[in-house]
Amino acid sequence: MTLVDSTAIALLNQWQRGFPLVDEPFSMIGRALGMKTEQVLDHYCALKKSGALSRIGGVFAPGAGGASTLAAMAVPMHRLEQVAAMVSAQPGVNHNYEREHEINLWFVVTGPDMADVERQLRRIEAASGIEVLRLPMVRAFRIDTAFDLRGDTHSQQRAGRTHVVATPVTPDDQPLAALVEHGIDLHERPYDLWARQLGCTASELHARLARWLDQGSLSRFGVVVRHHEVGFCANAMAVFCVPQGMLDACGDALAHFPGVTLVYQRATAERWPFNLYCMVHGRDRFNVLETLSSAARHARLDSHASRILFSRTRFKQTGARRFATPMQVPHSSTNMPTETTHGEPTCSPLKTPC
Repeated sequence: MTLVDSTAIALLNQWQRGFPLVDEPFSMIGRALGMKTEQVLDHYCALKKSGALSRIGGVFAPGAGGASTLAAMAVPMHRLEQVAAMVSAQPGVNHNYEREHEINLWFVVTGPDMADVERQLRRIEAASGIEVLRLPMVRAFRIDTAFDLRGDTHSQQRAGRTHVVATPVTPDDQPLAALVEHGIDLHERPYDLWARQLGCTASELHARLARWLDQGSLSRFGVVVRHHEVGFCANAMAVFCVPQGMLDACGDALAHFPGVTLVYQRATAERWPFNLYCMVHGRDRFNVLETLSSAARHARLDSHASRILFSRTRFKQTGARRFATPMQVPHSSTNMPTETTHGEPTCSPLKTPC
């Protein structure tokens, strides 16, 4: 089985949203695709081993709980791998990339609250001797981390949520939220395992997850892919310096443009005046630049100061952990090998235990 065969695409594409909240979800998927339950589970296991499948679980919206911030550092090239290793060693760091800019190391830090996030940032500064720019999110215009594997750039499979305002997860529900972040086991009745752990019924879990989706606490629940491994080998973060009075209109326009994955307003910092961000993922650099150019024209951002920062090296990519400490939920993908590339990232799979 290859990552581009029709069965893999059906299993990964269709179920990134709307994953069945029933006792035997893989049986339901099998019926929809004309496959036996065992075949579905075997295929998902193979996709996880290849690195294409990160997990089957939830993506929580900003504001649902915990805290996070985007952070960045200007690291001398001869120290880049060393400092990147220091950053990746922090348990709350879930994404850590080199990007094409003088400020070249970009990462996301998550934690149960901002005090925890700040402690991690200070440890990084103390260990590296390099200032960390804090760029917390002010507002989310779009969150759409699902990928249409049939296209050349990420495209919106559905009209996803914009102006995301999430209902916070209650303290009593945080043990379930930690499991949702980690993802279900590839088991015929996966929710039964969670129910036994939490002391409730699977039906109660289904209802709670459905409520979180309706309330916007969960952006989506389903298959989470790793974009490099499924062929989206180029990604760029575009940043714009936009007057306050134009942010709403420009953010809305970007959020509704096909091919744009994420749109955020973020705080500015010294030497970094950019306040509107968007992400585009594509199969090659040309497709990403084409989408960004069209999106900027559509949002009337052509005349505003901007930068395009392509990813060069992926040092770490895991799911966010806002609701659990590293000891509470096992991390099968935390110690991923470094994928070092120059220019456009390669698509070599990162092996993850099934």
